[in-house]
Amino acid sequence: MKSFTVWRATGIYLSLAAAASTAGAQLADKPALTLDGAAKIIAAAMAEARSVNAPGGVVAVVDEGGNLMALERIDGTFAAGANISIGKARTAVLFKKPTKAFEDLINKGRTAMTALSDFTPLQGGVPIEVDGKIVGGVGVSGAASAQQDEQLAMAGAAAAQKFHAIAGDSPTDGVKYFDKETVAAAFAKGAVLFDGDGSRNYMVHTSRRDKAGMAEVHVKDADIIYVLDGSATFVTGGTVVEGKTTDPDEIRGAAINGGDTRAIAKGDVIIVPNGTPHWFKEVPGPLTYYVVKVR
Repeated sequence: MKSFTVWRATGIYLSLAAAASTAGAQLADKPALTLDGAAKIIAAAMAEARSVNAPGGVVAVVDEGGNLMALERIDGTFAAGANISIGKARTAVLFKKPTKAFEDLINKGRTAMTALSDFTPLQGGVPIEVDGKIVGGVGVSGAASAQQDEQLAMAGAAAAQKFHAIAGDSPTDGVKYFDKETVAAAFAKGAVLFDGDGSRNYMVHTSRRDKAGMAEVHVKDADIIYVLDGSATFVTGGTVVEGKTTDPDEIRGAAINGGDTRAIAKGDVIIVPNGTPHWFKEVPGPLTYYVVKVR
């Protein structure tokens, strides 16, 4: 399923709305959706669309005031879907309720509600909530049904529950230390040493392989690989065979056609940019390696 990105942006996941220091108790800090957060929500909704084989769809994300932040459209979705999805997202956030609630009320006879301006009472709009606060809205239009529109929107909104980053953290607040015993134990089984805590743009994996793996593409993450011990035949580039999206922004496949083949061994470092297919094609024995994933 192909999709066409109409607008997408970058930034951190969440930030605190700045309050002037002189204002004291007169102004309250509150979470606010950022552009990168909006992109994450769209990615989650699109992943859900792929998982249910949605025939089309447009996903729109708006901020707390109903202003469009990001929008993505699956190829072939009817043109009006963009405006409808924006309207659903805006209605959900401004009225702080899923749009299905309003469609149900109108179907029960409350037709006077249709006279409201800037109001799209169609199922498929959901508020985005973080820490009990509504920070935006997501709307979907053009999937297989109104129910599926809402399903995709809910998947996008659910992704916001993983947002924890707060602007203004001291750079030293997140210092991490792992002693040699912890690192050795992680390498013994192959593990994620540091998962980013949801607030960093990097992860550290203590990876271990005893055999060949699947072909991979990380849409957003670059891999910096340092081989600690062992050797492998490593392929980069080319085309993934039987590629499928397994998680948002993650693709796996059976193999790679074409590409560059290298023999890598202890002490080698290889950097794989985001979006580049790569594959541990042959692993003759235990292979341990650090991977720093940078987004």
